[in-house]
Amino acid sequence: MENIWLYAIGAFTAFFAINNPVGNIPIFLSLTKQADGKRKRFISKKATFTAFVIVTGFVLLGKYIFQLFGLTIPAFKITGGILVFFVGFEMIRAQQSSIDNQTEVDFNEGISISPLAIPILAGPGTIVTAVNYTTTASYMDMGIIVAMFALIMFLNHLAFISSEYLVRFIGQNKIIVIEKIMGLIIAIIGTNMLIEGVKLAFFE
Repeated sequence: MENIWLYAIGAFTAFFAINNPVGNIPIFLSLTKQADGKRKRFISKKATFTAFVIVTGFVLLGKYIFQLFGLTIPAFKITGGILVFFVGFEMIRAQQSSIDNQTEVDFNEGISISPLAIPILAGPGTIVTAVNYTTTASYMDMGIIVAMFALIMFLNHLAFISSEYLVRFIGQNKIIVIEKIMGLIIAIIGTNMLIEGVKLAFFE
């Protein structure tokens, strides 16, 4: 029983480090500026559920998916790194004035799938971590991994639906500054993924 708890804590810690719910709040705020509270809750549910389904699929079938499509970890990291970089880049260059002039009707709820679910919540780092944990895992271990990731997604959902209170508490101007900083950090994370992928592909 003790080993099960240690395994669960290890999986939770690994997922939390890669998919920090608090760190994802500024990203969610940036992507849902034009949405009202109801839409934000819908987007949060859809994004977290989609990410959960994707990662669960890789937990159960990850090795077979990679073999079936001839996917490699380096290619996965390079592609994911490029996607994450452009998410961060768009956050940095976004102009407040142009966003404010857009209407509620123009808002695209497709952001719940991309980029929020993929690659923010279910990105290369998260998927690779899940696949690594299941390389020699038993069915019970897989169940624990799925449960821990479900907990992480639930925490993300709580963080997302509480984001409006964060805006009121911190203030819109400070949120904009945080958004730009997070955009830079996300772009750097994407660049780092790309570099790791290139290293794995050509130097290891």
